Amino acid sequence: MTRLVLALMLLVASAVTANAASWNEREVSLEGGLSGTLVMPQGEGPVDAALILAGSGPTDRDGNFPSGQNNSLKLLAHALGERGIASLRIDKRGVGGSIGAARAEEELRAETYVEDAIRWLELLEREPRIRRVVALGHSEGALLATLAARRHEVSGLVLLTPSGRPAPALIREQLAGQSLPPEITLRSEEILQSLERGETVADVPPQLDMLYRPSVQPYLISWFKYDPAAELARTDVPVLVVQGTRDLQQRPADGEKLAAAREGVTLIAIENMNHVLKVAPEDRAGNMALYVDPHAELAPGLAGAIAGFIGKMTEAPKP
Repeated sequence: MTRLVLALMLLVASAVTANAASWNEREVSLEGGLSGTLVMPQGEGPVDAALILAGSGPTDRDGNFPSGQNNSLKLLAHALGERGIASLRIDKRGVGGSIGAARAEEELRAETYVEDAIRWLELLEREPRIRRVVALGHSEGALLATLAARRHEVSGLVLLTPSGRPAPALIREQLAGQSLPPEITLRSEEILQSLERGETVADVPPQLDMLYRPSVQPYLISWFKYDPAAELARTDVPVLVVQGTRDLQQRPADGEKLAAAREGVTLIAIENMNHVLKVAPEDRAGNMALYVDPHAELAPGLAGAIAGFIGKMTEAPKP
């Protein structure tokens, strides 16, 4: 029995080593304190690369947040590396390795992150082996990837579990399911309408302070003005939109709206995948548990679908 266990352990270790041997990763940085991780497939030939942009809030390069780890974006980067695709996953300013680049919350705008993304795209383009770059955004990062693609040339876009609607519509939908007192629901709507007009609000009820605190309102105003579908319609590169059938945060209508924005958008659904790119059970509690489970594997088919899209996309001449 001992020999059998040892043999199995050696077999597993060998498989892990073989996978890791197909790619390597290293830390990279930009002036100003921004930090990220570059995964490069082994070898000397040219490769395609994806800039991976995380979702909203203090989500780090690996897809983790202060309340828990899921390693979704780290798993994705490694899976793409095994398929011969380079990737750069980055910490937003003020998060993880980019904590030194933090700005006062009052100074942050959606455009801040777009400008940072463009600088990361330029870094990838300076890598000798990289021939084409795709902007890949998860959740809110999908909008940032789209906005970056409007300002800087990329070869394609991959939008993972994205929203197809402006942010105020999502907030209204999410708050509607929280059984808030009527007066708080009314006040939330008043604040939302003010922010949509570009007007800050001083009087925020304690129940809504986390969402609408005065220091975050300038950022919300900058974010609210963008309609993801309208912005996508202004791009002209191949696009892959990926949804999960058990995503609790985005609805099928979001992907459908993006797919209808213009020609050249491919929409696929990964069966049973949730918002953090894992295979989820039907029950909500089990689904949410995966948000803080770093050991759960990436949803089958996701990395292959992205790699297939990038491979097919890059067969065509670069625009």
